[in-house]
Amino acid sequence: MNPESMSPSSAKAGDVVLEIPARAEYLELVRAVVAAAAHVDAGIHDDRIEDLRLAVSEATTNAIRAHATLGSDNRIEVRSNVDGDRIEVEVADRGPGFDPESIPDLPDADDPSRLLWESGLGIPLMRQLTDESAWESDNEGSVVRLIVYTSSYLRK
Repeated sequence: MNPESMSPSSAKAGDVVLEIPARAEYLELVRAVVAAAAHVDAGIHDDRIEDLRLAVSEATTNAIRAHATLGSDNRIEVRSNVDGDRIEVEVADRGPGFDPESIPDLPDADDPSRLLWESGLGIPLMRQLTDESAWESDNEGSVVRLIVYTSSYLRK
């Protein structure tokens, strides 16, 4: 998916679309909007909403860093949708892109060498906190899709 396809004009019914400047002071707004959208469905437990908030925060932080790399004034788009059995959030940026497969595997959490990792924890964290996650990226930007199912039995 190209970030161009994630414009408000392509929004689905029920989407909550937020466009923010690529600045860290907007992270709390993103977290609040995603949590509010998730609370629309009483089937999503609070702990799962908190997991999703953290995962979306990581994705948005990465998008902010991608824009900073280019010195871009483009906005980041965050789209949330509660649809039946899931809440789906997409974060789209216009950064330089990256290869999600190039992210090295991290040492186990109890491995002392894990303390040497200062970055690169966001994608593994997003994978752990959501039921599904996907990345699409090219030199025109990236889209991160995060899904949490409303039914607790589907949790990893």
